[in-house]
Amino acid sequence: MLAALDLARRIEAGALTPRAVVDLCAKAIAEREAEIGAFVVLDIDAARRLAERAGLAQLPLCGLPVGVKDIYDTADFPTEYGSPIYAGHRPRADAAMVVLVRRAGGIVLGKTVTTEFAGLQPARTRNPRNLAHTPGGSSSGSAAAVAAGMVPIALGSQTGGSVIRPAAYCGVAGYKPSFRMLPTVGIKCFSWSLDTVGLFAAGVADAAFAAAAIGGRDLRIDRATPSAPRIALVRTELWGEASPDMQAAVERAARAAQAAGATVKEAVLPQIFEEATRAHATIQDHEAFRALAHEFERHRDRLGPILREQLGNAAAITPDTYDAARRLVRRARQIFAELMADADVILTPSAPGAAPRGLDSTGKPTFNRLWTLLGAPCINVPGVVDSAGLPLGVQIVGRFARDRAALEAASFIERALAVDNARVGLDRRR
Repeated sequence: MLAALDLARRIEAGALTPRAVVDLCAKAIAEREAEIGAFVVLDIDAARRLAERAGLAQLPLCGLPVGVKDIYDTADFPTEYGSPIYAGHRPRADAAMVVLVRRAGGIVLGKTVTTEFAGLQPARTRNPRNLAHTPGGSSSGSAAAVAAGMVPIALGSQTGGSVIRPAAYCGVAGYKPSFRMLPTVGIKCFSWSLDTVGLFAAGVADAAFAAAAIGGRDLRIDRATPSAPRIALVRTELWGEASPDMQAAVERAARAAQAAGATVKEAVLPQIFEEATRAHATIQDHEAFRALAHEFERHRDRLGPILREQLGNAAAITPDTYDAARRLVRRARQIFAELMADADVILTPSAPGAAPRGLDSTGKPTFNRLWTLLGAPCINVPGVVDSAGLPLGVQIVGRFARDRAALEAASFIERALAVDNARVGLDRRR
């Protein structure tokens, strides 16, 4: 993988140029794109020309290439939203996040594959860690592109688990910021109460660097050693749906963090969070039926079977049911804020297990929906593999609007796992 921070530092020091980084990306794309299928469209020649601009290395992103999920509008690339309905569609303007990437000195290398309208219909991308397995979704191309070293940074989005889950499956860092911290203007809407911008990078500090550069917030965590956090280990009522390997990974991360100096305590969520988890589908589908009203009414026969059925069922969700779900979520968010008074972050699974075999599913957002619903910052921490060698991710959930603290805690656990991996490797060699 290409580490964004390392590349940026080398560019700032004059040891590397933005053009050279574009060439590194082009080499990885030439070697692996045919088998992985991470991109919908690329323009490497244009990226090379942009990389030659004077002063690019002095901007926050230092001229680093970025992959952009194909639900973000782009004026100079087609934007098809993963649907044949929009084949060849060319927006007149860039999405706000695309403008921010360019303003920060990033180079949009191409558009990454998304599932249909960022829903559950699987796309063509394969997992770089094992081509027989799904990369997850809906940000499948963005996660795979970073994992395969095709770009150091990629943009995705999350409505249920579309950043954290593919990051876990592909073995990269995934960061879903607090709700509305980064703009969704110009992104194809699925659920206006849930859709959240997300970022992928090689490691946690790389993702924090990218978010800071693009969003202009104080999110960088690479300038000092992260302090030991107070961690609440939360299994939730869904713990039984996690594979034995995933359960062991979370418990191992807790032990490694504790050995490194963190405080780790088990926490049990009140009953209302079970109800809130169930409310996610009500809110999401009620809004999707309205957000995709044009497509459902005018092009229903061109929708994938999963989305067509989902929207058809969503027509039966009444405004009263939707409003009741929203009231429940407001109470859950208040209780969540009170619960987090005794912990800096929550540690929980990123997914039920490693990436499932086959490409007929993107996996389940079982361990993501609640945290997306609450609007909390979430980070997938890579660094663990299952018994078959596939990546397993553990998830850090922070307090709302305390993203920097959540990123620091995630980095702390990432470092602790690296130490533990080294120890385990040494023990095995002995």
